[in-house]
Amino acid sequence: MSRKTKNILFIMFDQLRFDYLSCYGHPHLHTPNMDRLAEQGVRFTNVYCQSPACGPSRMSFYTGRYVDSHGASTNGFPLRVGEYTLGDHLRKLGMDAYLLGKTHMTPDQEGMARLGLNPDSIIGARVAECGFDIIARDDGLWPEEPDGCYDQSVSPYNSYLKHKGYDSDNPWLEHANAGVEDDGEMASGWFMKHADKPANIREEDSETAFLTTRCMAFIDQQNQPDSSPWLCHLSYIKPHWPYIVPAPYHNMYGQEHRLPVNRSESERANPHPLYQLFMDNMVGKAFRRDEVLEKVVPAYMGLIKQCDDQMGRLFRHLEKTGRMEDTLIAITADHGDYMGDHWLGEKDLFHAPSVKIPLIIYDPSPEADATRGQVCDELVEAIDITATFVEAAGGVLKDHLDHVLEGRSLLPYLHGQPMQWREYAISELDYSVSYANAYLKVPPRAARLFMVADKRWKYVNAASGGFRPLLFDLQNDPDELQDLGTSTEPEHVAAMAAMEQHLNEWSRRFSQRTTVSEQQIRDMPGKSQRRGIILGAFDEGEANPELTIKFFGKVKQRFVEAGS
Repeated sequence: MSRKTKNILFIMFDQLRFDYLSCYGHPHLHTPNMDRLAEQGVRFTNVYCQSPACGPSRMSFYTGRYVDSHGASTNGFPLRVGEYTLGDHLRKLGMDAYLLGKTHMTPDQEGMARLGLNPDSIIGARVAECGFDIIARDDGLWPEEPDGCYDQSVSPYNSYLKHKGYDSDNPWLEHANAGVEDDGEMASGWFMKHADKPANIREEDSETAFLTTRCMAFIDQQNQPDSSPWLCHLSYIKPHWPYIVPAPYHNMYGQEHRLPVNRSESERANPHPLYQLFMDNMVGKAFRRDEVLEKVVPAYMGLIKQCDDQMGRLFRHLEKTGRMEDTLIAITADHGDYMGDHWLGEKDLFHAPSVKIPLIIYDPSPEADATRGQVCDELVEAIDITATFVEAAGGVLKDHLDHVLEGRSLLPYLHGQPMQWREYAISELDYSVSYANAYLKVPPRAARLFMVADKRWKYVNAASGGFRPLLFDLQNDPDELQDLGTSTEPEHVAAMAAMEQHLNEWSRRFSQRTTVSEQQIRDMPGKSQRRGIILGAFDEGEANPELTIKFFGKVKQRFVEAGS
């Protein structure tokens, strides 16, 4: 089979830290399958997500646009009807777009009703599902409490487990994300003290294995000579919490395998007010405790090891079926996980463990042979991945799609061609519904943070909420332990002014004109004249004769007012 990109496999892990893969430098957590893909493709080391929170980050991946542009700025905020998605772009190019796993998409139900879009129709279903055709959507959180389930839809994973014989109304809760106490009582994964227990499920039936198996079945269904090109978004739920993993992964790692926690007491001395509140929320308080880290970090590593082993299953299947020869593969994450660094847990703020993401791209095309195994340290944003997929599918970005897609295609770099790299990267956070803002009570429209990062500095603007900025010197303080936002040193003041200028430049971009391309605008001047609009001419000598042919000739009928 000739090597050429026909299909795209878009693999995303949820809450996967970029530095918890061995190809990114983790000394104990070996991920040979993702490492091997990096050896066959390109590994990018300086990639920022557009928001360190699931929903807004993913909406940027799926639209190719900044959070400020698409407006779905925090979890649960709908993506408005009318936003062009990756699936919309690809279908125009003859490529189908399928989803298997998580999107965290909230549909704009009011907008759909206003436009009469039936969610059961093909168009309505795509609008409600981020532009994808659904193989199986499962956002992976199915807890139950007095007010019902967190997710009100039906879990295909739960249905699968019941079919496999797990005797429970909610096997996600009681089996996939819970262990068993010595006395037979359920040991819920929601309590981090149970993270060292094996989940009460066969490994081959766990969430990660379930999605891999479904993807392999999808590839087999599509493996026909006349099948249409496809993108499959394989969106894994793990290593996102609850932090519990099936055997044998639950005890693969011990305390000797943990990375040292990256935090300093100096960070807690007069911190930024928002940073203080995130450190002091329930998750922050938990992850500053050694007993939590001793339980959770090895389980998190086990979840990642299982993910890598499932990549091995998947890649072997792609090789067996010949799909490695014609499928572009990208591996990334929606954001990271603090794991106790900077006195924090989860994500949300802009330190590297939260906002930086892994990115490995394998292109089977011969044009990519020159860059195999390369490592790229240039500034990349998550929205660049979207633009890369569209160009790989045959889309023309410059002048035709760059009024909609705000990222830059990485395809030229993959093919050994020069490209213009960005000077800075942007990430955003809407903290309006956070626990921090329950205390601060910043008006919703003002509760926003903007990160601007280049290779030397990372700057966070918090001015809309009435707070000072944060500044980190990535060259002299790569661990980001010293906030220089209050410094009066000339170098730091100049750096903050320069980063503020970058933010001002970015905020002035023309992001809402998405219905007319750059090339269409260039073609517009003079069109009105060719349709009979002649302005500014005193007589016929000042007009193009070609454009005034209809303006001459004997009148066929002359009307004269009575009495004249």
